[in-house]
Formats: sequence, C-alpha cells, structure tokens
Amino acid sequence: MRAWSVERPGPVEEGSLRLVGKPVPVPADDELLVRVRACGVCRTDLHVAEGDLPVHRVGVTPGHEVVGTVAGAGAAVRGFAVGDRVGVAWLRRTDGVCAYCARGAENLCPRSEYTGWYADGGYAEYTTVPAAFAYRMPDDVPDVALAPLLCAGIIGHRALRRAALPPGGRLGLYGFGGSAHLCAQVALAEGAVVHVMTRGAAARRLALELGAASAQDAYARPPEPLDSAILFAPVGELVPVALRALDRGGVLAIAGIHLTDTPPLHYETELFYEKQVRSVASNTRADGREFLTLAARYGVRATTRPYPLSRAVEALGDLKAGRFDGAAVLVNDWV
Repeated sequence: MRAWSVERPGPVEEGSLRLVGKPVPVPADDELLVRVRACGVCRTDLHVAEGDLPVHRVGVTPGHEVVGTVAGAGAAVRGFAVGDRVGVAWLRRTDGVCAYCARGAENLCPRSEYTGWYADGGYAEYTTVPAAFAYRMPDDVPDVALAPLLCAGIIGHRALRRAALPPGGRLGLYGFGGSAHLCAQVALAEGAVVHVMTRGAAARRLALELGAASAQDAYARPPEPLDSAILFAPVGELVPVALRALDRGGVLAIAGIHLTDTPPLHYETELFYEKQVRSVASNTRADGREFLTLAARYGVRATTRPYPLSRAVEALGDLKAGRFDGAAVLVNDWV
C-alpha cells in the first residue's frame, strides 16, 4: 500500500515526511483492519513529523483522525463486520489493569499507546485499531465532516471539561483552529459566552460566524473577565496572558500535547485569587463517546479544508503557516 512515513523528523518543508510503499498491515487477534477513507490533519501530526514529539517507531505513519471501513478483523474480534464504518482516534491502547485505568483515568495509563505515534496511523491506504478502541460512526454524516471530531473534537471536549466552566460562564479560547472551533460550538450550545483570541483574521471571522461574543488578537485582553480559558495555541508566552484575563477563581486548561516554554509567572497578577492551571493529557474512550453524542445532539460541524491524501505534505505545511481556518482533512485519492 501507499503510506506517508516520518523518515527523518525535521521541518516538513525539508522532506521529513516521505511517500513510501508498505505492506498492508495484518491485524492482531483483537484488531480491525481499516480501509482509510479520510484522515484529519492534526497539529500533533506536525509535531511528530518535525520532531517536537520524538517518534516511538522509526518510519511511523502519522494520522489519528481516521474515518474508514472495516476490511478485516483478528480472530478474537466480535461485533464488527466487513464494511462497517468506524473511526480511529488518538488513544490506541491501554493496559486496562493499572491504578489509573481502574479509576477511569485511562488517559493517564503509563503503558498507553497512540495512533500515528506508537503505531502506524491514517496517512495511508490502510491502518489497524484494537476493536475496543474503535468508534462506530454514523451513516448520515460525510467522511470529511466526521474526521476532525475524532481528535480535535474529543480533545477540545476534554479541555472544556477540564476548564470547569460554570453554567452560563464566560469562556476564552486562545487559538481557533480545528479543536477550538468544535469546542466553541459545544460551549455555545450549553449556554456559554465565548471570547476568542487568535492571530488569524479568517479564524476571527469564523469565530464570530459561529456565535462568539468577541474575537480579537491572541495577545489582546477580552472585553470582560473570564471564568475559564483554554489555550489551544502551542505558545507558552500565552499562558500568563490567559491567566491575567481570568476572573478570581478562574481556570486555565492547556489543551496541547506540546507547548513552547512559558515565561516566568508573576504570582500576584497571574496566579493569586485561587486561579488554576490544568493540563490535558489525551482522552478517555468515555470522553470520545460523550463528545460524539453531544456533537450529534447539537449539530456540531467541522469547518474543513479537504486535501487529497497524496498531498499530505502540502496540508501540513499549510497548517504550520496558518493558511486556513477550521480543520484540514486528507481524502483517500488512492482508492
């Protein structure tokens, strides 16, 4: 099969991602073989390709927002049939027995594995997924619209819950890409007032179109104090900026898996009055199921920029440069 491979991590414009031939993967006893129809482009893919996140497998194929159809299954799999439409997300496997898994925090499992980082993902014609970690996808939503929900949507949802937004609260979103514009739709549907701080003019326009109360530059002060904020941009310099925008008792959730270094924090102006900073580490399957249910209930839809799978490098380059709003999605043009 044709697949994209991280041959030598580095800038994508310098050829870190290469198109190669790989054998069609053979699913393990508990796994599904999935024919890829679409795969969302996540900033984490860029971090893997460029070496911000060291690869766990030489020549790994990125991609963890996969919509596809079951093409085969291991001997122990039950409940799936060839042709079923499924989704493959970031969290690929956990041990199921550690203290974190036992208390429902499988996202903290020290032996967890991740699609497109530990194992080959969806920038290819086929991928595999443990059947217990596959999501059943609705039949009435296009592949391109569904793909970003499987990471951008799920992680944004967990970040929203980690931000502890009170009912009807004031939420600030720093960065307004694939994850933030899906998170905003859930927050707005649940009655929040949303303020967006982001660098791109197109992203600010999208925020206002979706119902945000305001949209301004990433370093600007929102028009009112915030009860909660979520930092989606991987920019450590924005941590004190967001903390200063919080009201007393406010919570800042940092959604990214990678963040540049933060500057020193000033206790009195940025942390005092019981402000909190929380990180977000992956997600649980329960998070995924809850978000997909809410997305269907609220009519959450991704603003997408489709690219052929054969042009994955271009899509990552455009993501890096901020050339589009919403989420990029690779569509399998090798079918």
